[in-house]
Amino acid sequence: MAVLEFDDKFFKQLNTLKLSLNLRLNQGMSGMRKSSLKGSSVEFSDFREYMLGDDLRRIDWNAYGRFDKLYIKEFMEEKEGLYRIFVDTSESMNYGNPPKADMARYLAAAFAYLVLNNLDRVYVNTLIEDSQTIGKGLSGSNSMKKIIYALNNMEFKGGTTLSKSIMSAPLRGKGCAIIISDFMDKEGIEEGLKYLAYANQQIVLIEVLSPEEINPTLEGSLNLIDSESDDVVKVSMNRKTLEGYQQTLDEHRKYIKRLAKKYMASYVSVSSDDDFSRVVFELMMKEGLLFKK
Repeated sequence: MAVLEFDDKFFKQLNTLKLSLNLRLNQGMSGMRKSSLKGSSVEFSDFREYMLGDDLRRIDWNAYGRFDKLYIKEFMEEKEGLYRIFVDTSESMNYGNPPKADMARYLAAAFAYLVLNNLDRVYVNTLIEDSQTIGKGLSGSNSMKKIIYALNNMEFKGGTTLSKSIMSAPLRGKGCAIIISDFMDKEGIEEGLKYLAYANQQIVLIEVLSPEEINPTLEGSLNLIDSESDDVVKVSMNRKTLEGYQQTLDEHRKYIKRLAKKYMASYVSVSSDDDFSRVVFELMMKEGLLFKK
Protein backbone atom coordinates (compact mmCIF):
# COMPACT_ATOMS: atom_id res chain seq x y z
CA MET A 1 0.00 0.00 0.00
CA ALA A 2 1.45 3.32 -1.09
CA VAL A 3 2.07 6.03 1.48
CA LEU A 4 -0.07 9.03 0.60
CA GLU A 5 1.39 12.53 0.60
CA PHE A 6 -0.74 15.16 2.30
CA ASP A 7 1.16 18.30 1.31
CA ASP A 8 0.50 22.01 1.84
CA LYS A 9 -1.52 22.17 -1.39
CA PHE A 10 -3.89 19.50 -0.09
CA PHE A 11 -4.61 21.40 3.12
CA LYS A 12 -4.57 24.85 1.49
CA GLN A 13 -7.48 24.01 -0.79
CA LEU A 14 -9.41 22.45 2.10
CA ASN A 15 -8.98 25.65 4.13
CA THR A 16 -11.29 27.41 1.65
CA LEU A 17 -14.09 24.90 2.34
CA LYS A 18 -16.51 24.20 5.15
CA LEU A 19 -18.84 21.32 5.93
CA SER A 20 -22.48 22.13 5.29
CA LEU A 21 -23.96 19.17 7.15
CA ASN A 22 -26.57 20.57 9.50
CA LEU A 23 -26.25 18.54 12.69
CA ARG A 24 -28.36 19.27 15.72
CA LEU A 25 -27.22 17.31 18.71
CA ASN A 26 -28.64 16.61 22.15
CA GLN A 27 -25.53 15.40 23.92
CA GLY A 28 -21.79 15.54 23.75
CA MET A 29 -18.97 17.78 24.92
CA SER A 30 -19.00 21.55 24.49
CA GLY A 31 -18.09 22.71 21.01
CA MET A 32 -19.25 24.81 18.08
CA ARG A 33 -22.32 22.85 16.94
CA LYS A 34 -25.80 24.03 17.92
CA SER A 35 -27.62 21.64 20.25
CA SER A 36 -31.33 21.11 20.92
CA LEU A 37 -30.55 21.50 24.62
CA LYS A 38 -30.99 24.89 26.25
CA GLY A 39 -27.90 26.17 28.01
CA SER A 40 -26.11 29.38 28.84
CA SER A 41 -24.18 30.23 25.68
CA VAL A 42 -24.32 33.70 24.12
CA GLU A 43 -26.78 32.89 21.30
CA PHE A 44 -30.38 33.73 22.19
CA SER A 45 -32.96 31.01 21.52
CA ASP A 46 -36.37 31.82 23.06
CA PHE A 47 -38.39 33.09 26.05
CA ARG A 48 -40.37 31.08 28.55
CA GLU A 49 -42.30 31.96 31.70
CA TYR A 50 -40.39 32.11 34.98
CA MET A 51 -40.61 29.00 37.17
CA LEU A 52 -39.70 28.69 40.84
CA GLY A 53 -35.99 27.88 41.10
CA ASP A 54 -34.94 29.62 37.86
CA ASP A 55 -31.86 31.83 37.90
CA LEU A 56 -33.09 35.34 38.66
CA ARG A 57 -30.24 36.79 36.59
CA ARG A 58 -31.91 35.44 33.44
CA ILE A 59 -35.20 37.30 33.98
CA ASP A 60 -35.97 39.73 31.15
CA TRP A 61 -37.14 42.86 33.00
CA ASN A 62 -38.11 44.60 29.75
CA ALA A 63 -40.57 41.81 29.06
CA TYR A 64 -41.89 42.11 32.63
CA GLY A 65 -42.52 45.82 32.09
CA ARG A 66 -44.50 45.11 28.90
CA PHE A 67 -46.49 42.02 29.93
CA ASP A 68 -46.50 42.20 33.74
CA LYS A 69 -45.18 38.61 33.81
CA LEU A 70 -41.76 37.21 34.54
CA TYR A 71 -40.00 35.66 31.54
CA ILE A 72 -36.68 33.82 31.35
CA LYS A 73 -34.27 34.18 28.41
CA GLU A 74 -33.15 30.84 27.01
CA PHE A 75 -29.99 30.38 24.98
CA MET A 76 -28.88 27.71 22.54
CA GLU A 77 -26.26 25.46 24.08
CA GLU A 78 -23.32 24.61 21.85
CA LYS A 79 -22.10 21.03 21.51
CA GLU A 80 -19.44 19.49 19.34
CA GLY A 81 -20.59 17.60 16.27
CA LEU A 82 -19.85 13.89 16.21
CA TYR A 83 -18.66 12.43 12.90
CA ARG A 84 -17.86 8.81 12.11
CA ILE A 85 -15.98 8.05 8.90
CA PHE A 86 -16.30 4.40 7.87
CA VAL A 87 -13.69 3.20 5.37
CA ASP A 88 -14.31 -0.09 3.56
CA THR A 89 -10.95 -1.91 3.81
CA SER A 90 -11.84 -5.00 1.81
CA GLU A 91 -9.46 -6.37 -0.84
CA SER A 92 -11.65 -5.06 -3.67
CA MET A 93 -10.67 -1.52 -2.66
CA ASN A 94 -7.11 -2.33 -3.81
CA TYR A 95 -8.32 -2.70 -7.38
CA GLY A 96 -7.73 -0.08 -10.06
CA ASN A 97 -5.07 2.27 -11.34
CA PRO A 98 -4.81 4.19 -9.10
CA PRO A 99 -6.36 1.91 -6.45
CA LYS A 100 -9.74 2.82 -5.04
CA ALA A 101 -8.13 2.65 -1.60
CA ASP A 102 -6.01 5.73 -2.37
CA MET A 103 -9.02 7.91 -3.17
CA ALA A 104 -10.84 6.49 -0.14
CA ARG A 105 -7.99 7.53 2.14
CA TYR A 106 -7.74 11.00 0.58
CA LEU A 107 -11.46 11.52 1.09
CA ALA A 108 -11.32 10.28 4.68
CA ALA A 109 -8.44 12.67 5.37
CA ALA A 110 -10.29 15.59 3.77
CA PHE A 111 -13.48 15.07 5.76
CA ALA A 112 -11.53 14.50 8.98
CA TYR A 113 -9.59 17.73 8.43
CA LEU A 114 -12.77 19.74 7.86
CA VAL A 115 -14.38 18.21 10.95
CA LEU A 116 -11.38 19.11 13.11
CA ASN A 117 -11.29 22.63 11.65
CA ASN A 118 -14.88 23.05 12.79
CA LEU A 119 -13.87 22.07 16.35
CA ASP A 120 -15.92 18.89 16.14
CA ARG A 121 -14.99 15.29 16.99
CA VAL A 122 -14.19 12.59 14.44
CA TYR A 123 -13.77 8.82 14.51
CA VAL A 124 -12.10 7.07 11.56
CA ASN A 125 -13.32 3.46 11.58
CA THR A 126 -12.43 0.59 9.26
CA LEU A 127 -14.96 -1.96 8.00
CA ILE A 128 -13.60 -5.47 7.52
CA GLU A 129 -15.33 -8.88 7.36
CA ASP A 130 -18.33 -8.70 9.75
CA SER A 131 -16.85 -6.18 12.17
CA GLN A 132 -15.20 -2.80 12.42
CA THR A 133 -12.14 -1.28 14.01
CA ILE A 134 -13.13 1.85 15.88
CA GLY A 135 -10.60 4.67 15.85
CA LYS A 136 -10.08 6.95 18.80
CA GLY A 137 -12.39 9.96 18.94
CA LEU A 138 -10.21 12.94 18.04
CA SER A 139 -10.68 16.69 18.11
CA GLY A 140 -8.36 19.68 17.67
CA SER A 141 -6.05 20.51 14.76
CA ASN A 142 -3.14 18.61 16.32
CA SER A 143 -5.04 15.36 15.82
CA MET A 144 -4.58 15.42 12.04
CA LYS A 145 -1.13 13.80 12.26
CA LYS A 146 -2.64 10.82 14.09
CA ILE A 147 -5.35 10.46 11.44
CA ILE A 148 -2.84 10.57 8.57
CA TYR A 149 -0.73 7.94 10.31
CA ALA A 150 -3.78 5.70 10.76
CA LEU A 151 -4.83 6.13 7.12
CA ASN A 152 -1.37 5.34 5.80
CA ASN A 153 -1.26 2.19 7.90
CA MET A 154 -4.63 0.80 6.85
CA GLU A 155 -4.57 -2.69 5.35
CA PHE A 156 -7.04 -3.47 2.57
CA LYS A 157 -7.58 -7.22 2.51
CA GLY A 158 -10.22 -9.92 2.80
CA GLY A 159 -13.93 -9.34 2.32
CA THR A 160 -16.48 -7.10 4.01
CA THR A 161 -20.16 -7.48 4.71
CA LEU A 162 -20.96 -3.81 5.00
CA SER A 163 -24.23 -3.96 6.94
CA LYS A 164 -22.93 -6.44 9.50
CA SER A 165 -19.75 -4.40 9.92
CA ILE A 166 -21.65 -1.16 10.46
CA MET A 167 -24.04 -2.81 12.91
CA SER A 168 -21.27 -4.53 14.88
CA ALA A 169 -20.79 -1.59 17.25
CA PRO A 170 -23.35 0.56 19.13
CA LEU A 171 -23.83 4.21 18.21
CA ARG A 172 -24.44 6.77 20.93
CA GLY A 173 -25.58 10.30 20.24
CA LYS A 174 -26.79 12.00 17.10
CA GLY A 175 -24.13 12.61 14.49
CA CYS A 176 -23.01 12.02 10.96
CA ALA A 177 -21.91 8.73 9.39
CA ILE A 178 -19.77 8.97 6.25
CA ILE A 179 -19.31 5.63 4.46
CA ILE A 180 -16.56 5.38 1.83
CA SER A 181 -16.78 2.17 -0.20
CA ASP A 182 -17.27 0.67 -3.64
CA PHE A 183 -20.49 -0.85 -2.20
CA MET A 184 -19.85 -4.10 -4.07
CA ASP A 185 -21.43 -6.30 -1.46
CA LYS A 186 -23.74 -9.13 -2.54
CA GLU A 187 -25.78 -8.78 0.64
CA GLY A 188 -26.41 -5.07 0.05
CA ILE A 189 -26.21 -2.25 2.56
CA GLU A 190 -29.83 -1.47 3.40
CA GLU A 191 -29.81 -3.05 6.87
CA GLY A 192 -26.76 -0.96 7.76
CA LEU A 193 -28.43 2.24 6.55
CA LYS A 194 -31.59 1.38 8.47
CA TYR A 195 -29.46 0.93 11.60
CA LEU A 196 -27.74 4.31 11.10
CA ALA A 197 -31.02 6.10 10.44
CA TYR A 198 -32.58 4.57 13.57
CA ALA A 199 -29.54 5.84 15.52
CA ASN A 200 -30.25 9.40 14.29
CA GLN A 201 -27.22 9.60 12.04
CA GLN A 202 -27.05 11.91 9.05
CA ILE A 203 -25.76 9.55 6.36
CA VAL A 204 -23.29 10.28 3.56
CA LEU A 205 -22.50 7.58 0.98
CA ILE A 206 -19.36 8.04 -1.09
CA GLU A 207 -18.94 5.43 -3.80
CA VAL A 208 -15.41 4.97 -5.15
CA LEU A 209 -14.99 3.01 -8.38
CA SER A 210 -11.92 2.50 -10.54
CA PRO A 211 -11.77 3.71 -14.17
CA GLU A 212 -11.49 0.04 -15.22
CA GLU A 213 -14.82 -0.68 -13.49
CA ILE A 214 -16.57 2.34 -14.97
CA ASN A 215 -15.32 1.78 -18.54
CA PRO A 216 -13.77 -1.72 -18.86
CA THR A 217 -11.41 -2.25 -21.78
CA LEU A 218 -10.75 -5.98 -21.38
CA GLU A 219 -10.90 -8.15 -24.50
CA GLY A 220 -10.94 -11.86 -25.38
CA SER A 221 -11.51 -14.95 -23.24
CA LEU A 222 -10.55 -14.32 -19.63
CA ASN A 223 -10.56 -15.93 -16.21
CA LEU A 224 -11.77 -13.25 -13.78
CA ILE A 225 -10.93 -13.78 -10.12
CA ASP A 226 -13.01 -12.27 -7.31
CA SER A 227 -10.42 -10.51 -5.13
CA GLU A 228 -12.42 -11.15 -1.94
CA SER A 229 -13.77 -14.70 -2.42
CA ASP A 230 -11.16 -16.03 -4.92
CA ASP A 231 -14.02 -17.35 -7.08
CA VAL A 232 -13.04 -17.75 -10.75
CA VAL A 233 -15.43 -16.82 -13.55
CA LYS A 234 -14.65 -17.56 -17.20
CA VAL A 235 -15.95 -14.87 -19.55
CA SER A 236 -15.63 -13.94 -23.18
CA MET A 237 -15.26 -10.16 -23.35
CA ASN A 238 -17.24 -9.08 -26.41
CA ARG A 239 -19.65 -6.22 -27.08
CA LYS A 240 -22.65 -8.10 -25.69
CA THR A 241 -20.78 -8.95 -22.48
CA LEU A 242 -19.66 -5.36 -22.02
CA GLU A 243 -23.19 -4.08 -22.61
CA GLY A 244 -24.51 -6.54 -20.01
CA TYR A 245 -21.82 -5.43 -17.57
CA GLN A 246 -22.66 -1.76 -18.11
CA GLN A 247 -26.34 -2.46 -17.50
CA THR A 248 -25.52 -4.30 -14.27
CA LEU A 249 -23.31 -1.42 -13.10
CA ASP A 250 -26.05 1.11 -13.88
CA GLU A 251 -28.59 -0.94 -11.93
CA HIS A 252 -26.16 -1.18 -9.00
CA ARG A 253 -25.74 2.58 -8.90
CA LYS A 254 -29.49 3.15 -9.17
CA TYR A 255 -29.91 0.77 -6.21
CA ILE A 256 -27.52 2.85 -4.09
CA LYS A 257 -29.31 6.05 -5.15
CA ARG A 258 -32.70 4.58 -4.19
CA LEU A 259 -31.41 3.63 -0.77
CA ALA A 260 -29.89 7.09 -0.33
CA LYS A 261 -33.26 8.68 -1.10
CA LYS A 262 -35.12 6.25 1.16
CA TYR A 263 -32.89 6.97 4.16
CA MET A 264 -32.39 10.68 3.37
CA ALA A 265 -28.68 10.16 2.74
CA SER A 266 -26.34 12.10 0.48
CA TYR A 267 -24.76 10.09 -2.33
CA VAL A 268 -21.67 10.92 -4.38
CA SER A 269 -19.90 8.64 -6.86
CA VAL A 270 -16.25 9.27 -7.79
CA SER A 271 -13.58 7.54 -9.84
CA SER A 272 -10.27 6.65 -8.26
CA ASP A 273 -8.47 8.61 -10.99
CA ASP A 274 -10.56 11.78 -10.54
CA ASP A 275 -8.66 14.97 -9.87
CA PHE A 276 -9.03 15.55 -6.13
CA SER A 277 -9.79 19.26 -6.60
CA ARG A 278 -12.68 18.34 -8.90
CA VAL A 279 -13.99 15.88 -6.33
CA VAL A 280 -14.16 18.41 -3.48
CA PHE A 281 -14.92 21.61 -5.44
CA GLU A 282 -17.43 20.15 -7.90
CA LEU A 283 -18.87 16.80 -6.83
CA MET A 284 -19.03 17.40 -3.07
CA MET A 285 -20.23 20.98 -3.43
CA LYS A 286 -22.85 19.99 -6.03
CA GLU A 287 -24.28 17.46 -3.58
CA GLY A 288 -24.32 20.16 -0.89
CA LEU A 289 -21.82 18.48 1.43
CA LEU A 290 -19.28 21.30 1.25
CA PHE A 291 -19.38 25.01 0.53
CA LYS A 292 -16.83 27.78 0.14
CA LYS A 293 -16.18 29.94 3.18
